[in-house]
Amino acid sequence: MVDRSSGEGQGSGPSSASDRALTAPGLHGRVIEHPYAGALSFMRRRYSRDCTGADVVVCGIPCDITTTARPGARFGPRGIRAASTHLAYGEHWPWGFDPFDRLSVVDAGDVHFEPGYVESMLKATEAEAGRILDAGASILALGGEHLVSLPLLRAHAARQGPLALVHFDAHTDTWDDEPELGHGNMFHHALGEGLIDVEHSVQVGIRTHNHETHGFQILDADWVQAQGAEAVSRRIGEIVGTGKAYLTFDIDCLDPAFAPGTGTPVVGGLSTQFARQVLRGLTGTDFVGMDIVEVAPDYDVAEITSLAAATLALDYLCLLAADRPAVATGSKD
Repeated sequence: MVDRSSGEGQGSGPSSASDRALTAPGLHGRVIEHPYAGALSFMRRRYSRDCTGADVVVCGIPCDITTTARPGARFGPRGIRAASTHLAYGEHWPWGFDPFDRLSVVDAGDVHFEPGYVESMLKATEAEAGRILDAGASILALGGEHLVSLPLLRAHAARQGPLALVHFDAHTDTWDDEPELGHGNMFHHALGEGLIDVEHSVQVGIRTHNHETHGFQILDADWVQAQGAEAVSRRIGEIVGTGKAYLTFDIDCLDPAFAPGTGTPVVGGLSTQFARQVLRGLTGTDFVGMDIVEVAPDYDVAEITSLAAATLALDYLCLLAADRPAVATGSKD
C-alpha cells in the first residue's frame, strides 16, 4: 500500500510529487498535483528565467497604472495562475490531447518595474518580451491592464514586422481624444507606430461606441451573437489571412455574468463557452503571441473570471499544439 501522505512510491523523495513548478525534471508532460497546494506557476509549468528549449514562455505583467474604473488588474497574473491549478490534470476538453505533451512551456514569473510609472512598465515589458523572443520562444502574457499589449506589440513588431491583431474586447481601445497613453488608447498609439497590419486586423465582441474604426474590421457583439461561433471564426480567418497574427483577449469581452472580475464590465458580451468555440475555430491562423488581460480578482466570484482566463489561455496553447506530434517523456499520475 502506498502512503501518499509521505510521497512514497511517487518519486525519489517525500516532496517529489509536490511543487512541480520548482521540481519538474523537464519541460514536457506533467504530474498531477493537488489544486489547493504547491507553488502557483501557470498550469504547474516549471519556473525558469532560462528560455532554452522552450516553445512558449508564460510571463505575468502585474500592472494597473492607468486603469480608469475599478483597479486591481495588477493581481490578475496571480489569480490566473491560481485558477489554472484546477485545469492541470491531463487532456484538455474537447481538444483530446494534453498540449504539454507537444509543447515545452515554462513560466518565467512576472515582469519587474517601478510601481506607478508607465514608462518603467513599458520599457521593462518590452525588454523582457524581447529577451524571450530572441531566445526563440513565443510569449503567453498574463495581465495586468490592457496597456501591457503595447510594449508586447513593440517587441514583436521589432522582430517580425507589423502584425495582424485579433482583438477580443468590449471596447475598441483606439480612442484618440485622450492625451495621455493608457489602457483605452494603446491600439491607437500602436497604429501610429506602425506595429499593426490594420488591413488584416479584427476586433471581436465590441459593444461600446466609437465613431472611428481606424481601419479595423469590427465584429460587434450583436453580429457575433447572431452569426454563431463557427461563422465568427471563419470571418476572423478571412480577415487575417495567412500572415502572422497577435491575439489579445480582454476578459471583459465576456459578459459580466461569466467574468465579473474586471475593471470595466459591459453587459451583453460573450459567454465563456462561446469564446472558447471561436478560439477553437482559429486553427488555421498563424499566431505568434498572446496576452490575456484585465482580470481583477478582487471583484471575482468563486474564481470564475480567473478560471475563464486560464482556460482561454490553455485553449490558445492547444491552438499552437494542434498540429504537433506528442514528444513528452515525463511521467503522469
